[in-house]
Amino acid sequence: MKITSPLFPPSRCPCQGEAGGGARPFLPSRPLLPQPGGGGLGAAPPVAGRLRPPQPGPGRAEGAVPCRGSSLLHPEAPVTSGGGGRPAAAPFLPSRPAPSRWRSAAQPRSPLMEAGAGAETEPLLPPRSWLRRAEEATGLDNDLYINQAVVFIEDAIQYRSINHRVDSKSLWLYRWYYSRICQCILSLTITIILALAFIETPSSLTVTSDVRYRLPAWDPPCGLTESIEMLCFIVFMIDVSVKSYLVGWEEFWKNRWLMAYILTLIVSFTDWAVSLSYFCTEAVRIRRILRPFFLLQNSSMMKKTLKSINSTLPEMASVVLLLAVHLSLFTMFAMLLFARTKDGQQDKEWVGYFRNLPDSLTSLLVLLTTANNPDVMIPAYSKNRAYSIFFILFTVLGNLFLMNLLTAIIYNQFRGYLLKSVQSSLFRRRLGIRAAFEVLSSLKEGPANAEQSYVSVGALLQVLQKVEMDSRCKQAIMRSLKIWSGDQLSAAQFQKLFEELDKDAIKQHPPSPEYQSHFMQKVQFAFGHPYFGYLGNVVALANIVSICVVLVMDADKQPSERDDFFLGAINCFFILYYLLEMLLKILAMGLKRYLSYPSNRFDGLLTAILLVLEIATFAEYGFPHPGWRPEFMGLLSLWDMVRLVNMLIVFRFLRIIPNMKFMALVVTTLLDLVKNLRAFAGILVVVFYAFAITGIMLFKGAVVPMGNVSVVNTTYNNGTLQCGTYEQLEYWPNNFDDFAAAVVTLWDVMVVNNWQVFLEAFSRYSTPWAKIYFVAWWLISSVIWVNLFVALLLENFIHKWDRRCHRESLSDIEYQRTVELMFRDVLEEPTEEELMEKLHQHPHLHL
Repeated sequence: MKITSPLFPPSRCPCQGEAGGGARPFLPSRPLLPQPGGGGLGAAPPVAGRLRPPQPGPGRAEGAVPCRGSSLLHPEAPVTSGGGGRPAAAPFLPSRPAPSRWRSAAQPRSPLMEAGAGAETEPLLPPRSWLRRAEEATGLDNDLYINQAVVFIEDAIQYRSINHRVDSKSLWLYRWYYSRICQCILSLTITIILALAFIETPSSLTVTSDVRYRLPAWDPPCGLTESIEMLCFIVFMIDVSVKSYLVGWEEFWKNRWLMAYILTLIVSFTDWAVSLSYFCTEAVRIRRILRPFFLLQNSSMMKKTLKSINSTLPEMASVVLLLAVHLSLFTMFAMLLFARTKDGQQDKEWVGYFRNLPDSLTSLLVLLTTANNPDVMIPAYSKNRAYSIFFILFTVLGNLFLMNLLTAIIYNQFRGYLLKSVQSSLFRRRLGIRAAFEVLSSLKEGPANAEQSYVSVGALLQVLQKVEMDSRCKQAIMRSLKIWSGDQLSAAQFQKLFEELDKDAIKQHPPSPEYQSHFMQKVQFAFGHPYFGYLGNVVALANIVSICVVLVMDADKQPSERDDFFLGAINCFFILYYLLEMLLKILAMGLKRYLSYPSNRFDGLLTAILLVLEIATFAEYGFPHPGWRPEFMGLLSLWDMVRLVNMLIVFRFLRIIPNMKFMALVVTTLLDLVKNLRAFAGILVVVFYAFAITGIMLFKGAVVPMGNVSVVNTTYNNGTLQCGTYEQLEYWPNNFDDFAAAVVTLWDVMVVNNWQVFLEAFSRYSTPWAKIYFVAWWLISSVIWVNLFVALLLENFIHKWDRRCHRESLSDIEYQRTVELMFRDVLEEPTEEELMEKLHQHPHLHL
């Protein structure tokens, strides 16, 4: 018997022969919800006691499949394909007993029902309340689709992993966690807990770190810094709790950083409790060494950099081992070559540098850095010039060959691992965009025979309104969508739209004003021409030369003999010219265009400061006149005012850099390097902090002042302190008595100039094993980190140099690059199979 329905035409009726391949879905598929029992995206949730699908009966052909609308008859029945090979999803409805007219095939049928099976006249439609509830659920599902796409696109923008929960509450919590205010609070907390080292005992709040003149530092009361620490720990506990919840329990056990985060908090809190129990009198505080971890774990780029360094270590270890062999062999040769003889007068080399094995190793290690060259060679060289061959050979092999070979290996290996890291970042971005496409494609009701997923332009526009991204990229994507000919986007087209994120940040300058007057047009042409800028550079150079001439003439004069009339007059003239030049440029270019150039902002700011200082000088001392001599009046003397003005004028001469192409290339490389150096600088901060705290624990109070001694040879502790020692050079401010002094001391050692002085002094004041601390610091800071910095500098400069010939030089366009964009030309695009395979492995999103 033919069954008809007011909502379904006869051709779409679920009881007509074929399997309903052409049926249009009655309701959109359900959202990409996390399925606890597996299953695909949009699949109905697993229900205990699942009902059997309807069995063929009278009026229903064998193998017939109900259409989307008929799935409402059995809310728990499995939903079959809606066409095109894609599984159609049933909307989520609450489980409830089915009415009698929708009784499942699993329920017993009465004889009366059997008799009337072939004469059924009531339409197979659910009640209106069910339809209304399904529509409401569909609206909520659509909102969830949109929110999931928004979060996935934001993950792609920030190169974040998409392996997190995707239900509604988790998405809200996720966006709240990564909001600007939450991240600012977290960054502020990290800054505060790191800055505590400056004020807690031993405090750095003194004018000088010189142990001879330093006054007693302020000692904070017990509980003050500990209370601040506890507030920071609370923030960190909230941070790790939110992160652990968002990634899920299964992913948590795979994330070593989160587990280390929790372990660090446990150890820190335990040490905090011990500190309070001892009333803040304990000497060793383990939690202070662990503080840099909070900075490290909060930066994904720092983690990648650390991983790259860790991967580079095996290759670096081979060269370091070769250096150790080189150092050991030459140490043995030196001890044999400069052995003690009967003539003590000729044993200066042995006494000063090669008395025993530790001294010999230290002397040649320092020579490897050339810090004690030629001092270490002079005693032997004065006896016989042939001894110089030993030291020259050691320096050539160690410093010129092995150390530079280490730099080359670090550059090559680190560049490869950094490239892999950036490649993984690109994969994360493409994966996030593809995940957004997959969830948005569920909103589309495509034709039944569609073999491809599509996303509607309207849905994407709705997502873009919610996404937090750079306004330039958002406007570029929206412009592309507005001129799009169709109303649907394929996966490739969707991905191509978001390639705007990979492009250089381009800043275009505003246009110049359009004057109607012919005279003003000529003025605009004259003062807006590059030659007017070149004239300003020549004037700035003349100003510098005049200042140099005056400084050379007055170098040997007493302050009472100086006449600042000439210097004051020329400064007045040049400052007036700078002011006139600024006003004319603003007239020709317009204020907005003038301020859009960094060089103009630099010029304008310095010109304004110079003008204020010149007016203040005239108001205080009058106009320049013969006999205009410095007198101390008010805050600054005339001489101080003139010196400040001249320093700013010299600084202003940097304006010539943008006009010299090669110099501009070098400077932009350095500026871009500074922007992209946050991860490297963060690693250095972590190492500096840990070594400074360790140095305080080891050497606090070790250096004891012996009085203001400045003679060449001084007797101290029954010994003679020769020229070049810690005491004779008056290195007293370099110590580990507080955190700030420790940081400066470590910097001086990293520079390796006279670092042998610190090796000798702290070995003498504390223990000979102190050399291990300083050598370890030299290896990490000067050998590894400095070479990594050189590698990044070379990569950045080579990249800019190679692109210089391929990029059109446009004066109105500025390009800005990041580390990711630096490697963009050599990165490989992930394939669709790789992206879909990774999406299928998502722990909370089942396709």
